Formats: sequence, structure tokens, C-alpha cells
Amino acid sequence: MLRDIKHLLIGGLIIMTMGVPTAATANDLKLTIVNPQNLYDPTPNGYSAAVIVPREARVAYISGQGGQDSTGALSPDFAVQVKQAYANLRTALDALGARPDQVAKLTVFVVDHDMSKLEVLTRNVKEMFGGALPAQTLIPVPKLAIDPMLFEVEAVVMLE
Repeated sequence: MLRDIKHLLIGGLIIMTMGVPTAATANDLKLTIVNPQNLYDPTPNGYSAAVIVPREARVAYISGQGGQDSTGALSPDFAVQVKQAYANLRTALDALGARPDQVAKLTVFVVDHDMSKLEVLTRNVKEMFGGALPAQTLIPVPKLAIDPMLFEVEAVVMLE
């Protein structure tokens, strides 16, 4: 961070003042999505290769959101759990005053992952994030915290 240093001579005293950069406005805080041409294009699968968070931004971490509804019930259907988990993520974003385009990184955990589940995941991510696809890692797992839970998503979010 560069600072302007100014010297003032007043009555034999040297007074140094430092110009401090002004805080970034909310309009300045944008994620930068990076999908290098030399890498496989991940966007058809619902994610970006990398995302840069501006230095001035605050960052929040949203704990893993599963497919439980407001009563704690879990559907046995994978697609229903995924849809509900993303609805729960949206509720957490709303509570932080954040939007989906402020999500820099997702980590998703899928019980007994196979390629048939990938289409469900991709559809839900694209519905929530549109063209502002966050970086994402999918981790296949044998089980999650609660036995009937089949899916969980956590997020790193840039706050304005």
C-alpha cells in the first residue's frame, strides 16, 4: 500500500502527514473470475478455475449447509437435498447481506458420488450463480455428519 508523505514546515517544526487511501466503495468490490485458456474450461460444469477477492474486502465463511428443511427433515432423494442445501446457502447469504455473485469458493461433499449426480449439482449451481461461477471443489465422501445426509455445501464469501 503506497502512502503519500508530505512535510510541512510550521514554526520550526516539521510535521509529517500521510495520505491514507480512501476505503473502497461497494461498487469497487468485485470478484475477478479467472479461467486460463491453458486449462480445461470448467464453466460447463458450473464452476470457475480461480477467483480473486479484492484486498479491501472482508471475507466470511459459511459452514456446510445440508439438505435439511426448516424442521430438520431430510428427503431421501439426492436432487431434493441438493436443491434444499442451495436454498439454505441462499438463506445464509441473505443473513450476511451478501449475494450469490459475492461467493468466491464452494466446497461440496457428495456421498457415494457418481456421474449421474454431477448433472444435478451443475444445474443447481448454474441456477443460483448464473455466469458468476465461483471456484469449486467436489469431494466424494462415504458419509456425512447425519446418516441420511447425501450432500453438503460450504462457501467463502466476499462481503461489501
